[in-house]
Amino acid sequence: RRMGAKIRIEGRSAVIEGVEKLSGAPVKSTDLRAGASLILAGLAAQGTTHVMNSYHVERGYDHIVEKLRGLGARIKRAE
Repeated sequence: RRMGAKIRIEGRSAVIEGVEKLSGAPVKSTDLRAGASLILAGLAAQGTTHVMNSYHVERGYDHIVEKLRGLGARIKRAE
């Protein structure tokens, strides 16, 4: 939602409707898959996305930043 997605909860499921565009925003990774999804959403979004707590993703996906850069992504690891 923070990036502009239309999401609603129905019981134990999240229903996500497509939107014209996502906007960059500060977001927080809570686990490996969520973090990877936020990184991909950030790459598709207009503007800058800061993914905090990305250590989950870096432990689970070896050299993810370098691999994404190799595919043309504009991504950097914040210190």
